[in-house]
Amino acid sequence: MPAELVLDARNATGESPVWHAREQALYWVDIPARTLNRWHAGEGHAMWTANEMIACITPRADVPGEWIAGMESGLFSLKPQADSTLAATSLAKVEHAMPAMRFNDGRCDRQGRFWAGTMLLDMAAGARVGRLYSHARSDTGDTGNSGAALRMDDFIVPNGLAFSPDGRTMYLSDSHPTVQAVWAFDYDTDTGTPRNRRLFIDMQPLPGRPDGAAMDTDGCYWICGNDAGLVHRFTPDGRLDRSLEVPVKKPAMCAFGGAGLDTLFVTSIRPGGIDLSDQPLAGGVFALRPGAQGVAEPMFGT
Repeated sequence: MPAELVLDARNATGESPVWHAREQALYWVDIPARTLNRWHAGEGHAMWTANEMIACITPRADVPGEWIAGMESGLFSLKPQADSTLAATSLAKVEHAMPAMRFNDGRCDRQGRFWAGTMLLDMAAGARVGRLYSHARSDTGDTGNSGAALRMDDFIVPNGLAFSPDGRTMYLSDSHPTVQAVWAFDYDTDTGTPRNRRLFIDMQPLPGRPDGAAMDTDGCYWICGNDAGLVHRFTPDGRLDRSLEVPVKKPAMCAFGGAGLDTLFVTSIRPGGIDLSDQPLAGGVFALRPGAQGVAEPMFGT
């Protein structure tokens, strides 16, 4: 079936869609607008604004209604307020490699640890200053300011984070045009340690740059082909299985949702300063029925 428009959101950079099963609602962010968005089929669209750009989110298991977020200066806990603002509590400040950086893609592993990468705002500079961090409960069980552990570096735009259904494989991409690679790692679920990095997909010869990703119950990896208007599905051995179209050029990230986790929601980017007559719905949120079922995403601290 063709992609269905869920909301003509006109997001500058719609990212980090998350299906909240308890609410049966879709959440996502618009990075430069600094907003957290919520869509519910019966309640429509709601939006809250933060003081910094929000790049990635995951709900907290221990504090209903609050979110862990990767922002500009670090990781925060966000709480939507009645006045459409977001109350932010710092969880971990980070020392960026350069000024003018922010967090980018992020999500929890199957054990509830939050992983997120950073990037230079000027992506065109191609600076390898991006880093990958993780954040987890402290040994005492506290989910407060237990810090962010630096796990990897030497990225331009770390992206495409995902974990296999059994949690034992971690996926990570770099979506910069000069890289366009997706790597797989063996992942120790007890310690939260990735090892044995190897190339999973070389997307240079394929349409679209690798952006945000999702996993299905068959262990297949779905990733947005930014600039190509496609969402690709790769089998666990790295074979391109299928590509689904969306009516915009820059799909940003996908997430399974709906009552049966069989709807693939896709956020997108609305570029500024160019003619959008061939993609008037750029920045919208879309739904696909791919004939696959997604894996429920864990909350932080589960």
